[in-house]
Amino acid sequence: QVQLVESGGGLVQAGGSLRLSCVASGRTFSRYYVGWFRQAPGKEREFVAGISCRGSNTNYADSVKGRFTISRDNAKNTVNLQMNSLKPEDTAVYYCAADGPYRYGDYVPGANSKYDYWGQGTQVTVSS
Repeated sequence: QVQLVESGGGLVQAGGSLRLSCVASGRTFSRYYVGWFRQAPGKEREFVAGISCRGSNTNYADSVKGRFTISRDNAKNTVNLQMNSLKPEDTAVYYCAADGPYRYGDYVPGANSKYDYWGQGTQVTVSS
């Protein structure tokens, strides 16, 4: 099992940047794929980005392509989400989610992948 803890959220002006981090417990984090999701008030949770176990493959929602970058450092049990050119519509609670352990590390997760482990979320607010 893994436990996930997000950090890095906050208040930023439109056009600014934030870097979210998701730190996982456990010794086999490199065998878990990870996704970032977000949920705005009154809206359904939506997929933002995903990364394969080894970090070789990534996947993004169309709404964040070219602005957000997902990466991971398995030595530090960390997955990051660099968010640039933020817009007010990016305002949401951001969650990281993971699933595994998997033997093969190239599968890149998406919106409909299985995620058994979730963090508690971190608030991102973008002011106009």
